Amino acid sequence: MQTISINFILPENWQDMSDKQLRYVYELIAQDFNTDEVKTLFLLRWSGAKVVGQQDNGSYLLKYGSQMFEVTPLTIAELLPHIDWLGQTPTSPVRPSKINRREALPADFEGVPFESFIVCDNYFQGYLQTQQDYLLDEIGRVCYQDEKLTFQPWHRIAIFYWMVALKELFALKYPDFFQSVEAADGNLLGATPASVESAMNAQIRALTKGDVTKESEVLALDTWRALTELNAQAREYKQLNQQLKK
Repeated sequence: MQTISINFILPENWQDMSDKQLRYVYELIAQDFNTDEVKTLFLLRWSGAKVVGQQDNGSYLLKYGSQMFEVTPLTIAELLPHIDWLGQTPTSPVRPSKINRREALPADFEGVPFESFIVCDNYFQGYLQTQQDYLLDEIGRVCYQDEKLTFQPWHRIAIFYWMVALKELFALKYPDFFQSVEAADGNLLGATPASVESAMNAQIRALTKGDVTKESEVLALDTWRALTELNAQAREYKQLNQQLKK
């Protein structure tokens, strides 16, 4: 066994990951590997070396080209902090660009019809309440634009991470609107599907100014454009209430 030098070239965040890297991580998560195991396996997989096995002392036996070498637990422990972000959900929406050859919607939903966002959001709130996988499947069929798609466990992990990051993005970008539809405990993710749907319906009525003939037009709006208007209305409503209290 000999000592060789390898450069570990790794992504700096979720957004830098390729489709292959995303799939590998989601597959590990779907198999119930813990965070440190996911980080370790990801590190070894994308070092350019092939993991051959594991020694009794905990060291990993790797093959790099025609050379065999060991990586000790200490070496791995020193490298893991560089990919600590793998233990957290993405800070910006990411997703595999394709599933079963079907193209995904834009990760941040910019340019996506508002109706698609409402449908996905209601399914997502339902999943948070029930943990029923079929609801993630329904989101996936909207996001990958195919009503007949079927999904594997890692696909569902990918869809869940996508929706979590998307909601976090929107909560930051449109804080007045998303505060207006929060549950009583102050957490949008704790809201029931019915409460979210009711709030969304109220906001759609606000956008249409009560004119039901404009509903299809509103639902066809770009998601970002619709949420920008809803956020402005929520902010104005909040300001009006503050003035009335004075």
